[in-house]
Amino acid sequence: MRASQFFMPTLREAPAEAELPSHRLLLRGGFIRKLAAGVYIYLPLGWRVIRKIEQIVREESDRIGGIELFMPALVPEELLDETGRSGLDILFKLKDRHQRPFTLGFTHEEVITDIVRHTVSSYRQMPLLLYQIQTKFRDEPRPRGGVIRAREFIMYDGYSFDTDENALETMYQKVRNAYIRMFERMGLPTLIVDAEAGAIGGGSNEEFMIIAESGEDKVLQCDKSGYAANAERCELPDPQLTPPPIDDVPPVQKVDTPNARTVEEVCAFLNTTPDRLVKTLLMRVDGKPVAALVRGDRELNPYKLMHALDGESVEMLDAATIQQLTNAPVGFAGPVGLPAEVPIYADYELRGLQDFITGANAPDAHLVHVCWGRDFPEPIWADLRMAQAGDPSPRHPEGVLREVRGIEVGHIFQLGVKYSQAMGAVFTDAEGNQKPIIMGCYGLGVSRCLAAIVEAHHDEDGIRFPITVAPFEVILILVNPEDAQQRAAAERLYEELNALGVEVLYDDRDERSGVKFKDADLIGIPLQVVAGRAVKEGQVELRLRTDKNAERLPLDSAARVIAERVQAMKAAF
Repeated sequence: MRASQFFMPTLREAPAEAELPSHRLLLRGGFIRKLAAGVYIYLPLGWRVIRKIEQIVREESDRIGGIELFMPALVPEELLDETGRSGLDILFKLKDRHQRPFTLGFTHEEVITDIVRHTVSSYRQMPLLLYQIQTKFRDEPRPRGGVIRAREFIMYDGYSFDTDENALETMYQKVRNAYIRMFERMGLPTLIVDAEAGAIGGGSNEEFMIIAESGEDKVLQCDKSGYAANAERCELPDPQLTPPPIDDVPPVQKVDTPNARTVEEVCAFLNTTPDRLVKTLLMRVDGKPVAALVRGDRELNPYKLMHALDGESVEMLDAATIQQLTNAPVGFAGPVGLPAEVPIYADYELRGLQDFITGANAPDAHLVHVCWGRDFPEPIWADLRMAQAGDPSPRHPEGVLREVRGIEVGHIFQLGVKYSQAMGAVFTDAEGNQKPIIMGCYGLGVSRCLAAIVEAHHDEDGIRFPITVAPFEVILILVNPEDAQQRAAAERLYEELNALGVEVLYDDRDERSGVKFKDADLIGIPLQVVAGRAVKEGQVELRLRTDKNAERLPLDSAARVIAERVQAMKAAF
């Protein structure tokens, strides 16, 4: 491809709104352009990278028996009604001219389950792994990071169908290993972490993260073992604390704390520290109210609360319901005097705390000298708090958790019967019994991988693409288009490289050489070939984007050497 005929609108400066390195470089390099918040155009350079990512994903999926199909982006809302997901706030909704409700597909569990329930009826038709690569739509409240968190994005989603849990585990491991190969071929160093299922639901699941300072996900790793988990999922061990004696603790006392709602405000007013406070969070799990207690310097992990109750949904109670249960506005709830129908769960850490401060279930008031088991019934103990750096590891007796930031590029789930049971997708087993199909689902952010690759491979001059996903393998730079000898050498080398099947971007533009070299570094093509002054000596220069040291090649053998170098670099993946 001749750069003079290629659409490559690079920018000298990135827009001020671009904060992440990948966002800045993809905009500057002419890979993407913003159309609206969270909506991007993939320009030719960006689209070439996307197609290479897709090809890697297809090859590895096909290798394990995956079968590609393509499902519509327009999904009848009634399908999501069957699984209770039609009310999710991330859905884009619309109606046709007949007022029939539809959503734009944010994921396709319901659609694929609908296909399978009408076509798969026997154990002989499984195992089955179907996948697609398609555009998804999610009404993200705060799109950020360019294509890392967008409202419209490209995603691989695979779905497996099996007869039992053992077969699902086998399929899950096949896909897991395929994902490892996919990311290795993209040049993405990933960390596999335990994860929270979120809106997808189901059982065991893992995320594939790339570690990046700019990542939006908090990951906690044990410093003594291989354990790693998303902060939302990270377990904490029961410290088995001994309750302190309460014989000398004064009776509970109500104190006025006008306008002191937050932990900081209460601590300042009562001249105490956050670890002497107990926060009471009033939540709703599967539609029923529950109180969750954590120490004042800790945060509640709502998913842990949900799992402690074997629930499927969790949310904060609304202000009106909190007022009804506590006779007080938000900020003054406490465990003493809550209605009997509201169960009280407490984090393990509180087992070792007595004589603490809580809300008084009254406006502008708190209770001091509170003791569980004396002033309110002993709570149900559970791991409820959000893990943080410095906490003990749940997998090693001497391990400590450390925090890193990550970008999620893949997420795999063992769904079990969550969707098949809700939608009536059943099969007949070898004994003639009817059972729900066992499902797994597997997501990979194709467009997010574009940004993740740049996050993992860049320097102060621009992108440094791995050769497997680079928009071109070689950039051939004609230094001086007015020099007939240089032009003739560049034209010859361009034709020879094309004949050898090398993907070449030939920069024959009528631009200053400095502009060409800067653009070459910016767009990150891994091999740079320069037809410049050395042509007078019958040579061209070859350099790696990752290494500025140039080597000279005789023009007569340059194409063969470059093609061999390309193949060697690709073989490394």
